[in-house]
Amino acid sequence: MSALSDLSRDFLPDRTQSAPVARRHFPALFLSDLHLGSRACREELLLSFLQSHSADRIYLVGDILDTWMPVRHWSARQQDILSLLFARGREGARLIYTPGNHDAFFRRFIGQALGGVEIEDRLIHETAEGRRLLVVHGDEGDVFETHFPRITRLVARVDGAFRGAVAGWNRVRARMGLAPSRLADLVVKWVNDAARACDDFETRLSGIALAHQADGIICGHFHKPALTERPDALYANCGDWVENATALVETTGGRLVLIDWALASQAQGVEIPHSKAHIGLSPA
Repeated sequence: MSALSDLSRDFLPDRTQSAPVARRHFPALFLSDLHLGSRACREELLLSFLQSHSADRIYLVGDILDTWMPVRHWSARQQDILSLLFARGREGARLIYTPGNHDAFFRRFIGQALGGVEIEDRLIHETAEGRRLLVVHGDEGDVFETHFPRITRLVARVDGAFRGAVAGWNRVRARMGLAPSRLADLVVKWVNDAARACDDFETRLSGIALAHQADGIICGHFHKPALTERPDALYANCGDWVENATALVETTGGRLVLIDWALASQAQGVEIPHSKAHIGLSPA
């Protein structure tokens, strides 16, 4: 327990973020794959999202911290993000953390609380409509991660090195008065999209939900936001804050809604009709 207390002090930020006036509140908010500590994190969008949203329960569905990077990239914005999450806890929100493969270190503290954050391997979230949904990061449903963990770590390190090189090139471009290159984002997205297209991970994750006698699953890991009513079970993926900028929320009526904050920023809060991704400042 002394080691756990030390960790709590290390990870509990000293800085606090003042709460904005306009804030959309939900009974439950699900966030996954923030990858804090990496260059890939879309920290500006993530911070603005957290400043604009709060919830009674905030589920952190894994890969919140990225411990795989050989060189940590930690910015003031990322510190503000952690500070704001802890501030939500002090305001009364229940913070529940299901570690993923990139922050698997915290799995050794399953069943304990760290800085007011409850750490669970998996749990059942029951909506206002009475649906029982399994909440888990989802890496156990990743065949490649399960069978070739060393290769996945190597790929993650290559990704970090590549992004670092592109960041250096962008600093040169900035001195030349040129716009930043999006090469890293485009290459990583192309590779990941190609890999995901060959994998039926939704079926495997839905099977995990059924094995737990749940009506569906809420997960992350695959960096592919989704909200799908399958014949066997509901499949809901929070998405990520690397390739996308998405989160999942439960409305007061018990309905799940997928929010695309990048679209919200572009559309200035106007909701997109006939779209599964709801954005804006009014709950759908």
